[in-house]
Amino acid sequence: MIEMAEIVAGWPVVASTAATAAAQWLREGRRRSALNRALHELRRPLQAVALATGPQLAVPGGEDPIELAAAALERLDREINGDSPAAPWGALDGHSLLRAAVGRWQERARLADGSLELRWNAGRATVHGDANALAQALDNLIVNAIEHGGPTIVVAVSRREGRLRIAVVDSGRAWRPSSRRNSPAEVLARLGGRRRHGHGLAVVRGIASAHGGRFGLRRSAQGTLAVIELPLSEIGEEQAA
Repeated sequence: MIEMAEIVAGWPVVASTAATAAAQWLREGRRRSALNRALHELRRPLQAVALATGPQLAVPGGEDPIELAAAALERLDREINGDSPAAPWGALDGHSLLRAAVGRWQERARLADGSLELRWNAGRATVHGDANALAQALDNLIVNAIEHGGPTIVVAVSRREGRLRIAVVDSGRAWRPSSRRNSPAEVLARLGGRRRHGHGLAVVRGIASAHGGRFGLRRSAQGTLAVIELPLSEIGEEQAA
C-alpha cells in the first residue's frame, strides 16, 4: 500500500513535469503565432507584386514566379497549421519542367556576369509528382549555383537506369570575377539571406525523397556538381520507346 508520505514526496516531480510541458506548449503557441504573422505579412507584398505586374512575369511555356511563390506559401501554411490539402500530383513533361526552370533564372545569371544553359539529352521523359515542389527544388539548385558557384552553369539532363538525372554544374568560385561583389545579383543574394547555408539543399533533399528520388552534392575547387534523380513514369518510358 502506497504511503501518504510517498504520494506527497512525488508531487514535486509531477508538478515540475507539468510545468515543463506547459512552458513548452506556450513556447510552441508563441512560435506558431509568430510564424503565422510572418506568413501573413509575406503574403501582402506578394499580392501587391502580382497586382502590379500581372502575367508578364511568366516565362513562356513555364511556371509563373508568382504562382510558385503562392505554392511555397501554401506549403509553409500546411507545415505550420496542417489544415489544408496537399497539392495534387500528376504526369509532368520533364523537358518543359527543366526549360521553365532554366528560363526563370537566365537573367539572374546574366546579372551575375555568368551564363546558364540547359543541355537536354533525355528524349521524351515524364515524371510523376508535384510540379510546384519540383520547380522549387530546381530553383534552389540553380540559384545556389549562381550565388555560390562559378559564372558558367550548365543544367545537364539525361536518363540513367529508369531515372531522369538532372545535374546542375558550375565552374567554381575561383573563376568568380571581383566585379561580382557589388553586382545586382550579389545584392539580391544578400537580401535573400545567402549566409544561411544549407536550408535550400535540405528542401531539395526532402522533395527528391518525397518523389521516390535521390539527391547528391559534390564540391571541389573546380566547382559544384548537384544531382537530382527522379523515377521516370511508365508513361514516359512508353513514349520514349
